[in-house]
Amino acid sequence: MIDAIQMRLTVGELLLDPPEVDVVIEIPKGSFLKRGSTGHIDFISPLPCPFNYGSVPKYLGLEGDLLDAVVLGPRLPLGSSLRVKAWGAVVLVDRGMTDDKLICGAAPISLQQRQRVLRFFAFYARCKWMLNAVRRQPGRNACDGWSEASQALGRAQPRDNAWRGPSVKF
Repeated sequence: MIDAIQMRLTVGELLLDPPEVDVVIEIPKGSFLKRGSTGHIDFISPLPCPFNYGSVPKYLGLEGDLLDAVVLGPRLPLGSSLRVKAWGAVVLVDRGMTDDKLICGAAPISLQQRQRVLRFFAFYARCKWMLNAVRRQPGRNACDGWSEASQALGRAQPRDNAWRGPSVKF
């Protein structure tokens, strides 16, 4: 007889055991500088970033850049690298391209945290629309809501050693 404690393959437990990813922080919580995955400054924000923002260096998102990740919790230093659980994802559309954002943290995300993250990205999509209009870069910008982290990871592609930066200019 298999011990029930050792058996971890129930649907409920799989949902409680999210994937873990390695994240590098590009924008510490509270920073005004929006950096791209290659380290260049994309723009200076009038508002500080409310979350630690970075990327998962092993994966490329659908827009050809490193898969984005938000790490909830206290401010993390620029360039810090950590292994963290991905509890969900926000589906952002930037210039018509899906740009998933993994939402990570040490503990499960509360409903209030999820709502705060979604409000931020809805606002961010509107701001990106304005920035893209000024840059004359057409396309839809929107926050299309929440998805499972596994769905965002399933849409991502493994990064190979030939990658030198995003194929689309941001």
